[in-house]
Amino acid sequence: MKAKAYLQLSALLLFVALGLAIGCSKAANDAQITSDIQSKLSADSGLAGKQIAVQSDKGSVTLSGVVDNDAQREAAARYAASEPGVKQVVNNLTVGAEQAEATPPPAEQQQQPEQPTQAEKPRPSKRRHHDDYDSSNASAQMNNSAPPPSTPPPVAQAPAEAPPPPPPPPPPPQKVAIPSGTVLAIRLVDAIDSETAQPGQTFHATLDSPIAVEGEVVIPKGYDVEGHVVDVRSAGKFAGQSLLKLQLDRIAVGGKYYNIQTDQYSREGTSRGKNTAEKVGAGAVIGGIIGALAGGGKGAAVGAAAGGGLGGGVQAATKGQQIKLPSETVLNFTLQSSLSVIPTTHGPNQNRQRLDSNQ
Repeated sequence: MKAKAYLQLSALLLFVALGLAIGCSKAANDAQITSDIQSKLSADSGLAGKQIAVQSDKGSVTLSGVVDNDAQREAAARYAASEPGVKQVVNNLTVGAEQAEATPPPAEQQQQPEQPTQAEKPRPSKRRHHDDYDSSNASAQMNNSAPPPSTPPPVAQAPAEAPPPPPPPPPPPQKVAIPSGTVLAIRLVDAIDSETAQPGQTFHATLDSPIAVEGEVVIPKGYDVEGHVVDVRSAGKFAGQSLLKLQLDRIAVGGKYYNIQTDQYSREGTSRGKNTAEKVGAGAVIGGIIGALAGGGKGAAVGAAAGGGLGGGVQAATKGQQIKLPSETVLNFTLQSSLSVIPTTHGPNQNRQRLDSNQ
């Protein structure tokens, strides 16, 4: 019996010790979780210095305090949830701005100024009569005395209403991308002639058709466009043909200048070919025949001159064609890369700023 009682007592002491150990372990785990979360919050530069309280109870962590914004509030909750052993996070953190709004105004601001009330009509003062007061004398005095002039009561004025706050400014305009492959139709302002133009020479034009993206006009027509002569070759007197290559450089929209990359407009003129040279040679032969008929000598010289003149006339008549692009000529170019611009619905005004090649 003693041995059995001893075993029961030992088992009871063992259960008690085990319960105490478990309780201490839980308390140590909650304290460790709280310490680890506080360390993580302190290591974050945005949360360091913030008054954040952390409480842990059997895997449930409660955060309370004030932070600057929602991002810090969510970051603190993530730190708490990432701690091993945390099963639930109760985020009671408040954002500073929200707390300021929830805080009631000071007592001085709460006191509203008293509204003026309608002035009361002045009441005549009452006299206290003595017991031996003569009512007849009082009536006579009242009849002899003139009544005081009546003054209208002051009218209460309503307090002036504060002007409404100004409307918020409109959002800044967003840029729109004009895709590559868009065709730009321009109308020349400066005339271009292959006989007088030089490579690198600048020319001016205006946008002849509006540019639209997905059916919406981005740039109305009429805005200034600038380009340059890429290559030019004038037709020679005896051989060769004219050549002209143009390319656009930039466009002015709403007072802003945008650089653009387009393909090249290329055009070749007709040249004086082999048929013209044969005609010149034939002229010389005819001149020789005329000289022979003239009897040789001086006549031959006359014939040669006549033949040369005939050949020169053919040459002048068949000189190579020059390329002439007069003002108001419409040319088409294609964008080689996309262009980002601030869209506008207003066309250029009459005093629009011209593109300056020095800018």
